[in-house]
Amino acid sequence: MSSGKVNLTNFETMDPHLLVGLVNTELRNHAESLDDLCKTHGLDEEKLVARLASEDYLYQAALRQFR
Repeated sequence: MSSGKVNLTNFETMDPHLLVGLVNTELRNHAESLDDLCKTHGLDEEKLVARLASEDYLYQAALRQFR
């Protein structure tokens, strides 16, 4: 991606282990919160959280990351 912006719009079909890394990187470097990340990328927060939870990655609000 030449623009440097991560494309998360295909998160529902993305490898979950790659997805969690990308999401956590975005949360750490570019987003104020999970809500901010979802709004910035046009994502459905419930679906993103459910997708990652299906692979046992749970959002830790205090840490602002999925673990």
